Amino acid sequence: MTPKSHRDTILIEEGKILAQDAHPGEQYVLWVAAPGIASRATPGSFAHLQCDPGLPMRRPLSIMRADAEHGWVEFLYKVVGQGTQLLAQRKPGEQLSIMGPIGQPFRVDPAYPRPLLLGGGVGIPPMMFLADTLRQAGHFNPLVLMGSEIPFPFRQRPSQFLIPGMPEGVIGAMPLLEGWKIPSRLASLQGYPGCFEGFITDLARHWLHTLAPAQQREVAIYACGPHPMLAATAQLAREFGLPCQVSLEEFMACAVGGCAGCVVKVQTRQGPAMKRVCVDGPVFDAEAVFT
Repeated sequence: MTPKSHRDTILIEEGKILAQDAHPGEQYVLWVAAPGIASRATPGSFAHLQCDPGLPMRRPLSIMRADAEHGWVEFLYKVVGQGTQLLAQRKPGEQLSIMGPIGQPFRVDPAYPRPLLLGGGVGIPPMMFLADTLRQAGHFNPLVLMGSEIPFPFRQRPSQFLIPGMPEGVIGAMPLLEGWKIPSRLASLQGYPGCFEGFITDLARHWLHTLAPAQQREVAIYACGPHPMLAATAQLAREFGLPCQVSLEEFMACAVGGCAGCVVKVQTRQGPAMKRVCVDGPVFDAEAVFT
């Protein structure tokens, strides 16, 4: 997946809401017919949605899945303010203006056939999209670890896959990934049955320590989640000498690089630089952001 100029990908499309399912913790899965965006979306990209016709300011949401053949995109979001509250009230059949896909995607390297995907909270969607893409590529054997401090937006179940190196009793998995034959495990501090009791990065560290050196050299880390989790992920990658890409979550206004309201400091070959998360990211090399 080669990064493109944002001007090559973005369009505004009148989508049609196909379904919207509510989950505990004011979380929603939104399914929208938007064939133009579905055909261009890549793992790590996001869209800017007009939550309500009476609310001009759009809201950015990561794309969780995209089906170019059938022309739909799927989003997972949590209600956190006026925009997402209005979006949660939208009904199937309604039109929904979507701008996207926006941003640079994850870059997958076949030299690392054992991808480790870490998704925390609303950082889960890009990991789902990436896992689906890796599954279709056929060369990779990903492991997906998800963390949440509110109920997961799916009914977890015991995994059918034995993962050497997992702590005893950590068997909770995501059903969709199970159906894709991709092993997954869950982490939380809330005592959910079958979940690892701790941070997602601690579970990842536990697993990495059980790998032989040759296996560790096959691992690349991809992560999305809250800033503290990404900082801990970058530290984890440094400990094991692994390549790591992170998708940043920042507040955005225009989402197309015009307002510069989402800039972050990034280390480049020329020295420190301010980069826009919306179009220069949201995916960056972890070592460039967390030095």
